[in-house]
Amino acid sequence: MRRIALAATFAALAAPAIADAPVNRLMDQEMRALRSISGDRMASFLTRPETEVEYSKTWLSQQELVKGGPEWRCLAEALYFEARGESVKGQFAVAEVILNRVDDPTYPDTVCGVVHQGTGRKFQCQFTYTCDGIKEVISEPKAFRRVGKVAKLMVDGAPRDLTSGATHYHTRAVNPRWARHFPRTATIGVHHFYRQPTRVSQN
Repeated sequence: MRRIALAATFAALAAPAIADAPVNRLMDQEMRALRSISGDRMASFLTRPETEVEYSKTWLSQQELVKGGPEWRCLAEALYFEARGESVKGQFAVAEVILNRVDDPTYPDTVCGVVHQGTGRKFQCQFTYTCDGIKEVISEPKAFRRVGKVAKLMVDGAPRDLTSGATHYHTRAVNPRWARHFPRTATIGVHHFYRQPTRVSQN
């Protein structure tokens, strides 16, 4: 009788461990991903300041006109060529996608790396303006100043609350094949936003 009771107790204790096995595998994968992030990059996540943002032209016009380094310039140019005709909210949303890719280990770990991934291979780049064969000319200085403010705020750590972690977007005028398989997270202005599907390795 005592042997049966001990066996039942052992089974009860072991059951949660067996049930938690998939969770443990996911935690191991997450820990491996975290360990692959450099110390400087991890520190930037931990010290990212919180910035209050209002997604309006009035609020943005009141922000100081400042410039930054190469990362700021790459993000500002991407916003200019990809989203200068969008609302302020839409411009912040596109910036979120670029910075979400920077944080994703499957993409380059700098803004410039993300923006120019695939550049030089016609129509095989990630952002069309970098490989459409048309020279990039900033002909609307006022629009560039506006997106420059958005870029600086985002590079400095403004919240990313608009797209729920989106890593992709496209205009509503097109329907790319990949969009059928990616969860849509938001629609802002003329763009649909998507998060890359989570891949879980099979043992």
